[in-house]
Amino acid sequence: MASIFGQIEKLYFQAYKDPDLNEPVGDKFYALINPETYTYKYRVDFCDTQASGTSGVALKFNKMPPQDFNFDFLFDGTGAFKDTAVPAVPGLALFNGSIADQIDDFRKRVFEYNGEKHRPNYLKIIWGTLLFKGVLIALDIEFKLFKPDGTPLRAIAKCTFKGTVTEELRVAKENSQSPDITHERTITASDRLSLMTFKIYNNQNFYTDVADFNRLDGFRKVKPGVNVLFPPID
Repeated sequence: MASIFGQIEKLYFQAYKDPDLNEPVGDKFYALINPETYTYKYRVDFCDTQASGTSGVALKFNKMPPQDFNFDFLFDGTGAFKDTAVPAVPGLALFNGSIADQIDDFRKRVFEYNGEKHRPNYLKIIWGTLLFKGVLIALDIEFKLFKPDGTPLRAIAKCTFKGTVTEELRVAKENSQSPDITHERTITASDRLSLMTFKIYNNQNFYTDVADFNRLDGFRKVKPGVNVLFPPID
């Protein structure tokens, strides 16, 4: 992929210690050759428990797992691709080393256990319009070319990443409004408990139960500024 200035843009990743991606680990790691393809995989999980003797079931939504992201990294020890490197870019120097050195550096950044944080590093992957934040969950290394003595000269790292978001961002994105979770609202002067109950449960008949749950003196005139909890429906 060429930039607007004609220079080839390299796919790269940056490792981080923290999920907010504020504490980088080492330099950016650039791909020797940009991948020909990369793949996003999305999935929705449903509960399909079915009673014995029935012919079908109404699927109930369970969760939406984080997306998977797949692409391959090429490592080369032949020197055939040295002209593809962007000059003076940290993280590209090791492509002049052995395959073992290149893969070892790659694994340390994306896969190995970070003793300081007690987990592998978080990653941000960037290339053109691609911006992915997540962690590496699977790594298969396939060796493709060898010297006469068996020393590998080329390898492909087949990577599977899983997306991740901070808890605060997840809650903001979901903006959950369903009646099977607890909601908290602050009463204003224009609010009516019966109308608020209808908006959350699609049934205003629960407003007396909400008043009892919050131990309110009454439900017709709730003082502004009071925090009211709307519990989930069993």
